[in-house]
Amino acid sequence: MAEPASETGPSAEGGDIASTDMSAVPSSRTEETQPRFRGGRDAKLEGDLAELKDRHLRLAAEFDNYRKRSSRERAELADRAQASFVAKLLDVLDDLDRLVASDASTPLPALREGLSAVDRKLWKELQDAGVERIDPVGEPFDPTLHEAVSTTPAPDGTGEHTVSATFQPGYRFKGTLVRPARVQVYSNPGQH
Repeated sequence: MAEPASETGPSAEGGDIASTDMSAVPSSRTEETQPRFRGGRDAKLEGDLAELKDRHLRLAAEFDNYRKRSSRERAELADRAQASFVAKLLDVLDDLDRLVASDASTPLPALREGLSAVDRKLWKELQDAGVERIDPVGEPFDPTLHEAVSTTPAPDGTGEHTVSATFQPGYRFKGTLVRPARVQVYSNPGQH
């Protein structure tokens, strides 16, 4: 059995593979095809590449300007919305100023009635803006909405983990909790 020829050793025909002249093999590349291929096509490719790079840079700059403009417009929109809300509250502040500036001889029931009207007006504006009050007396304690500040024994033992009193109401704004309600919770005597 014949041993295989080494990679750099003599080939089966007796020639050295490493010293084989590959240029002796006919090639489809001729002197006539090389300059035409290199001279015309490379210049066109380089031109196309430069054009694409320029287009890319312009698009990147355009997108950056769009991002900045959008951010500025969002901020302006938020400012206009806040200004609109403040304008609605100014009426309530004017009413409060009139109450404070009222004559000292104004009867107490009239002042209370005026203050009650201002309170209703303020709550109407807040509710229209999306504010809702959380006053959970009698409801099951929910730690995502309530903050338990104290516990008290349930009077009949059945209202365990139910809110017995609200010390400070909580508030939500358009479904997002702004402040939890601070409450007292019924619990059985062994737990508090």
